[in-house]
Amino acid sequence: MGKFEKQAKELLDAIGGKENVAAVTHCATRMRFVLNDDAKADKKRIEAISTTKGMFTNAGQFQVIIGNDVADFYNDFSAISGIEGVSKEAAKSAAKTNQNVIQKLVGTLSEIFTPLLPAIIVGGLILGFRNILEGVQIQALGQAAVDGVLKVTSEGKPVWNTIVQVSPFWNGVNSFLWLPGEAIFHFLPVGITWSVTRKMGTTQILGIVLGITLVSPQLLNAYAVNGTTAAEIAKNWTWDFGFFTLEKIGYQAQVIPAMAAGFLLAYLERFFRKHIPEAISMIFVPLFSLLPTIIAAHAIIGPIGWKIGQGISFVVNTGLTSSLAWLFGGVFGILYAPLVITGLHHTTLAIDAQLIADYGSTNLWPLIDLSNIAQGASVFAVYLLHKKNKKEAEISVPSTISAWLGVTEPAMFGINLKYLYPFVAAMIGSGIAGMVSTFMGVRANSIGVGGLPGILAIRGEDMLKFLLPMLIALVVPILLTFFFRQAGIFNKLDRVGAGAVNLSEQDAALDALEGAAQAGTAIGTTVEITSPLKGEVRALSTASDPVFSQGMMGEGVVILPSEGLLSAPFAGVVSAVFPTKHAIGLISDAGVEVLIHIGMDTVSLAGKGFETFVAQGDHVIKGQKLLTFDIDFIKNQGFVIETPVIVTNQDSFQADLLGQVPHATLTGDVIMTATKR
Repeated sequence: MGKFEKQAKELLDAIGGKENVAAVTHCATRMRFVLNDDAKADKKRIEAISTTKGMFTNAGQFQVIIGNDVADFYNDFSAISGIEGVSKEAAKSAAKTNQNVIQKLVGTLSEIFTPLLPAIIVGGLILGFRNILEGVQIQALGQAAVDGVLKVTSEGKPVWNTIVQVSPFWNGVNSFLWLPGEAIFHFLPVGITWSVTRKMGTTQILGIVLGITLVSPQLLNAYAVNGTTAAEIAKNWTWDFGFFTLEKIGYQAQVIPAMAAGFLLAYLERFFRKHIPEAISMIFVPLFSLLPTIIAAHAIIGPIGWKIGQGISFVVNTGLTSSLAWLFGGVFGILYAPLVITGLHHTTLAIDAQLIADYGSTNLWPLIDLSNIAQGASVFAVYLLHKKNKKEAEISVPSTISAWLGVTEPAMFGINLKYLYPFVAAMIGSGIAGMVSTFMGVRANSIGVGGLPGILAIRGEDMLKFLLPMLIALVVPILLTFFFRQAGIFNKLDRVGAGAVNLSEQDAALDALEGAAQAGTAIGTTVEITSPLKGEVRALSTASDPVFSQGMMGEGVVILPSEGLLSAPFAGVVSAVFPTKHAIGLISDAGVEVLIHIGMDTVSLAGKGFETFVAQGDHVIKGQKLLTFDIDFIKNQGFVIETPVIVTNQDSFQADLLGQVPHATLTGDVIMTATKR
């Protein structure tokens, strides 16, 4: 009888029996099922199984976390079920049948924007602060400023100005902050095209070049297009090729044109790499991939995006002037957030400006402001649900602040779209609030101030009215986020139970093996762990893979190596050398279990670029060469080389980082200690 035969039988029954299993495989910590019907899985029963540490659904796979014993558990499961396992790639292929178009689209967006999050979050906070400086109205002081005399009109009414109009210092700060703000958001297409090529494993520098061609200063800025006449564009912003012309239009902050162009570039490069001889591929693959993509981006992809934007502008303008404006307010409130994803929300600025010019105020801007508030509320709800998750808090807290200051991209791309259900909750809350706002006739005198400070842009007679839709935009998304999460509705990652965790789809082996020799180690004993690499030591929370960054497999550090030589961090036994050579498990003589994982997703390289010099069971001394790896090759294949060094048996040893991070390290420097509990 197998060690886990009883639990394996319980799991098989709980997932709906053999007939409900389309495919099964496992990684180093998880059983990965592709179920014919996920609804047949009894999650409460699964959670109650003694060996189960949690479960989640991701990328069409129903994954049950077992931990270090997953290989033995898998063998017992196969024996009692009679189900033969498949490769991970086969399981992934089967899992795709469980994903609908929206899930695939959201997953793609998440993969593309995750590497951009640090910049987007910083940019969101900067632009949110600039919104306050440029939008908040204060009373201006007169010449007798030292006496606190306020400026007044000839009629004796106080003069109101923005902070930047009153204060030279804050005007300078505001102007300076536009430098990083413009770099992050106006030039966002550069980051997107780079990220697409990174995801697709193609040449990343070509993606960067493509992005630059979309935002070049030679082009008419996207924000200026609506204010430029067709005649001026034809005269000053057109390439004339004799028998045809092409408009010089930029795509600053545009997402869809950048993504479409990035994918076109990636697929063209893949195609030409297969059909052009390797001897001349360095010349012709970039040439035949990049130039056609640039032409298509400006001749086809971009113009189509603008046509879509013009169509949306027409619909919005018609809706705002119809007898069913209140209904339009609800629909627009729901759809505004998806517009932000596409970058088409910029078209609303022209409509707002025209409404203010014609009527002295706009009833569209309040709807946009309510959408900002709703997205921030949903992120805040996610923070409350997952506040023990330190890594997520680093994203959700500033994203909430950013959204409540009027910039929602960090909230949407960092949290809400990743989980999906908070994004839907925010859309619904925004729709209800927008309907109420339009029904009550709330209008704004100006545009620019978003989020909670947005009330300062509302007409004086409507400010008190606006408090109600603001409250709706705050409360409804929070309540719906809690409800959707509990009920599993729109829940992309489907967190279940206290033991469930959020894990990205990774093929990495994450565990060291069980069975450390701890019997002779006294409580309080401290073991020094030296750096196995030369490079830069960083906090584990900075790892791009949440399995590591959230400390799910243990505590430790991330090292960005500058040399491709991995050495033993202490004397001990090699507990695991993974077949793909990208990860090694070690057990010190005192029983500390350590996992060293070279790069992220490098399991996909199947050992290429790696060479090992030890085998499982070998005893090693501190500083002994374990493996070598080709840093340039790994990078050129589109993988990051950040290397987690993790103490995996944290129930027995407390890992403590030494020194401030980040800092440079040499092989052999002490970077951590592990203390016996």
